[in-house]
Amino acid sequence: MKSYALIGAAGYIAPRHLKAMKETGGTLAAAFDVNDSVGIMDSYFPDAAFFTEFEQFNAHLQAEYYARRALDYVAICSPNYLHKSHCAAAMRFGAHAICEKPLVLDPSDLDDLIEVERQTGQHVNSILQLRLHPAIIALRKKVAEADAGKIWDVDLGYFTSRGAWYHASWKGLVHKSGGIATNIGVHFYDMLAFVFGPQTRSIVHHRGDDAAGGYLELERARVRWVLSINRDHLPSHTPIGQTTHRSITVDGEEIEFSGGFTDLHTLSYQSILNGEGFGLDVVRPSIETVAHIRTAPIQLHKGEQHPDLAKVIG
Repeated sequence: MKSYALIGAAGYIAPRHLKAMKETGGTLAAAFDVNDSVGIMDSYFPDAAFFTEFEQFNAHLQAEYYARRALDYVAICSPNYLHKSHCAAAMRFGAHAICEKPLVLDPSDLDDLIEVERQTGQHVNSILQLRLHPAIIALRKKVAEADAGKIWDVDLGYFTSRGAWYHASWKGLVHKSGGIATNIGVHFYDMLAFVFGPQTRSIVHHRGDDAAGGYLELERARVRWVLSINRDHLPSHTPIGQTTHRSITVDGEEIEFSGGFTDLHTLSYQSILNGEGFGLDVVRPSIETVAHIRTAPIQLHKGEQHPDLAKVIG
């Protein structure tokens, strides 16, 4: 039975980690969050120790480490800007890290974590569940089996409405979340590189507090993309009452992957336990992509624009 700790127990994504721990036969030894709305823990691990101050959490895990009750893994669901320090702390507790995306905000952060891995002998695993989705795996197989010279045309549009709270939280602060493309788009960029190969060109058409758009060229694809959290940007064909619209088309064919997410964290945990997790080297290309999008000049008339970008720009 593997032993876990959890950082960010009150977060939106934490229940998926608790479920994955339980379903893969693990146990939760301790959890931490600055907020105490963590009653969900009772449904999975009611006896786990819980702390609202990181110093107390740290002292508890250090005591366990010295008592030779070391953890196997620390799951990290904290705000993006804390991922690097929490991954490093996990490894210094003598545990491997399992971290939500984006793993870090800047490529140089990966270099620092590589050094901590070297010092401790522990490793960082990133949750990149789209790589495990059956529809994405099938698409990757289709691309691999096609003529080697074929370049695919891809449109990625992701509109997920968020209220005013978003901008008042850490998610609305670029230095803490990385901005829209990083916070809600990083796993899409990873998925695109997973399917179509390395990125060769990136152009940014729009970058704002609530939306971003641009154009990517990958080894085997041309990608027009747009992301938004503004409900006013929802495409006109979005059904009435629906607040999220997600669409990926490849050569005009819709790729449906809205379903099938329920068990992907459990599958991610099982892959990690099997020694098949996604490490720092796998994460680097997508982190480089979002770091470039965050700082690149706006070039509205270069590359091809996503058809829904005009409404976003207004």
